[in-house]
Amino acid sequence: MARYTGPKAKKARALGEPIFGYSRAFEKKKYKPGQHGNTRGKRRQPSDYKLQLTQKQIAKFTYGVLERQFLNLFKKAAANRGITGEVLLKLLEARLDNVVYRLGLAPTRRAARQLVSHRHIMVNGRLNNVPSTQLRAGDVVSVRNKSQGLDVIRDTIAGNSDVRNYGWLSFDSEKMEGTFLTYPERDAIPEKINTQLIVELYSK
Repeated sequence: MARYTGPKAKKARALGEPIFGYSRAFEKKKYKPGQHGNTRGKRRQPSDYKLQLTQKQIAKFTYGVLERQFLNLFKKAAANRGITGEVLLKLLEARLDNVVYRLGLAPTRRAARQLVSHRHIMVNGRLNNVPSTQLRAGDVVSVRNKSQGLDVIRDTIAGNSDVRNYGWLSFDSEKMEGTFLTYPERDAIPEKINTQLIVELYSK
């Protein structure tokens, strides 16, 4: 399964956003990496292209999607009704690995992707080991019976109850089961991503 395996804090600092979740290294050094990263001199105004590319990179690394997958999702979003950028975010939120993370079954999206690929997660009662699976309204995501005793899952559920406070999801901690109720609206998605710049980038 292809995924980004490079330095996380360095990439987050380069993009200026904690794209892999909370990081003490990022919080301590909120400036770009490299010998000139912390200089206070005048900097050139970034070009429109750089601003657009940066937003695309933030979205890709936040959701753990590589270039081809991201392009395919953008094409799918452009073919649907609605504002393309908002539809794109809805499709990213509907990925199985993201929903596992949102439900609080894993502390990060990377950990959620690993739970899925290691066959700990079921969708509508069937094992699913494809993190990129697109969920639909009404789909039920649960931890398989043999995996419900894993400490990593139990500890994460106990410590991440606030993660599940989203209107488009419901969760039963006793059953370790959640439902993808509907696609979220843009203002309900907490990620700071300027989707209009992404649309402009792909429209060139």
